[in-house]
Amino acid sequence: MYPQVPQSSTSKIFIETLDGRATTKPPLWMMRQAGRYLPEYREIRASVPTFLDFCYSPKLATEATLQPISRFGFDAAIIFSDILVVPDALGQKVTFEQGEGPRLPPISSAEDFAKLHEQIDLEKLAPVFETIDRVKSALPGPVALIGFCGAPWTVASYMIAGRGTPDQAPARLFAYRHPELFKRLIDLLVESSIAYLERQFKAGVEVVQIFDSWAGVLPTLEFEAWCLKPVLAIVEGVKSRVPDARIIAFPRGVGSHLRAFCDHPDINALGLDTATDPVWAAKEIQVHKPVQGNLDPLALIAGGPALDRSVDLIKQAFDGRPYVFNLGHGILPVTPIEHVEQLVRRVRDL
Repeated sequence: MYPQVPQSSTSKIFIETLDGRATTKPPLWMMRQAGRYLPEYREIRASVPTFLDFCYSPKLATEATLQPISRFGFDAAIIFSDILVVPDALGQKVTFEQGEGPRLPPISSAEDFAKLHEQIDLEKLAPVFETIDRVKSALPGPVALIGFCGAPWTVASYMIAGRGTPDQAPARLFAYRHPELFKRLIDLLVESSIAYLERQFKAGVEVVQIFDSWAGVLPTLEFEAWCLKPVLAIVEGVKSRVPDARIIAFPRGVGSHLRAFCDHPDINALGLDTATDPVWAAKEIQVHKPVQGNLDPLALIAGGPALDRSVDLIKQAFDGRPYVFNLGHGILPVTPIEHVEQLVRRVRDL
């Protein structure tokens, strides 16, 4: 049995949990917690012409990061940014079309790959590091600060298709047809992510999360080559440079493949997607590492008894061992604020 650590006004229960100590109540934050469901977010988003302008404005990104902390008192803040700032800093121009998501000039050949920088331009990302510094100094003492990056497979899927796709078929086909070139792209993203996360830690984050949002579309061999090995390489690279780094891996949709991450000592916790059975995860994953997740964002939209039942199921499955209460994916823009308030009360037994 894990030791129980009571919540106090000064301890960071999110950090305690990632360090493997169960708390009397789980820490709580939400993926995409700074987002369009908040009217105060929509107000500042309307003040800038593009989404990347928003991400690269330390003043506005700091304000967005702090908004859900001020409103809900979450136990962790996550820096407001986007996973596609990495290809942007590699020389692949990223834009966001209103209502249609990101657009990039697709990489479809060796000639396209050759247009990328040989290493990430961290000066391009200086506004992100300034945002981290600003948020760090403004956060309440018990609130932890999270940085992040996209995993190489997920980022590469956008770089190759030039946009988001339903099944990542362009990147999957590219990997089958051009495995050596695809590996060069993955390796570049691994090294870029290590450098980017190292700088985030130096700027002041206490934890980073690696988002592999599209890992679930990969067959077993491709999962090992393009998801598991690159993520572990990032983890090992970051830990070699920042020995006390805390890292959460979130390979979404991988089912029982999640076990492959359990034995790696430098991963502090594993994120669970919505489809993961909490009872299975408690037996197969949580006995090895703290877990995070996995409330259905649609249950949060529904609210009422459905939300209460969903929260209770997760709490019953994971109580007694370290876990972070979160969603199984990002909060959706149409989520009523009063349902988030209901979630906070239910998780914290208020």
